Amino acid sequence: MVPSLFTVSRKEKLEESLLQIKMGDFQQFEQDFYQTGYYIDDQGRALAYFDTDGEQDAMPNILDPFMEQRYSGEIYQPTMRSTAFSSTGSESPEEEPPLLVELGIDFDHMWQKTLTVLNPLKPADGSIMNETDLTGPILFCVALGVTLMMAGKVHFDYVYGISAIACIGMYFLLSLMSSLAVSYGCVASVLGYCLLPIVALSAFAVFYSLQGVLGTVLALLAICWCSFSASKIFISTLAMQEQQLLVFYPCALLYGLFTLLTVF
Repeated sequence: MVPSLFTVSRKEKLEESLLQIKMGDFQQFEQDFYQTGYYIDDQGRALAYFDTDGEQDAMPNILDPFMEQRYSGEIYQPTMRSTAFSSTGSESPEEEPPLLVELGIDFDHMWQKTLTVLNPLKPADGSIMNETDLTGPILFCVALGVTLMMAGKVHFDYVYGISAIACIGMYFLLSLMSSLAVSYGCVASVLGYCLLPIVALSAFAVFYSLQGVLGTVLALLAICWCSFSASKIFISTLAMQEQQLLVFYPCALLYGLFTLLTVF
């Protein structure tokens, strides 16, 4: 009976010793755990691991999906290379043309074309004159109709009708005469810009009657001015240097009709 009691007490002492060893290991683990940079969220998951000295401990490259690094306080700002646009073939926003230029309205080119018409001796720039610019011609046609109306002549329908028919006729004529491709918009643009001297003649007719010697001289001068400017631009744009007189004649007939509307 005595040996059995001795055995039981010895087992109890061994169990107590093992329990003390386990408790000591747990306390040491807990102390080591909080000395590192681990912190636990509400669900009991470890989210980060850093040494107390600020250096990250040596860990394998395979990270736990529930672990994330501490926020460093820096904001990520992506940088874009300038060559990215050239590689894709698109322009940067700073190099894009203005909206009016994309719509076909370039005031610089309009001013250069107007100066070319006002100065018949100035050489025409074929690259600019070959553009399909109808903003200036429409403005000049409207200005001609307004000045005629101010003189007591409401001829908007004649101005638009003669302009449309004349552009179609000159387009077919130049297509037969020129070896280069002819654009209908280019023909309409040149004929419309060269209408400017007749617009000035119509504005003069608001204050002074053209049915006299002075009116006849001014009318002939306006016809020659418009026709010479138009023929000069056509031959420089379509490479027809030896056919200026052949182009001058139909232009003179066209601008003669507009002059008749202005004088009578």
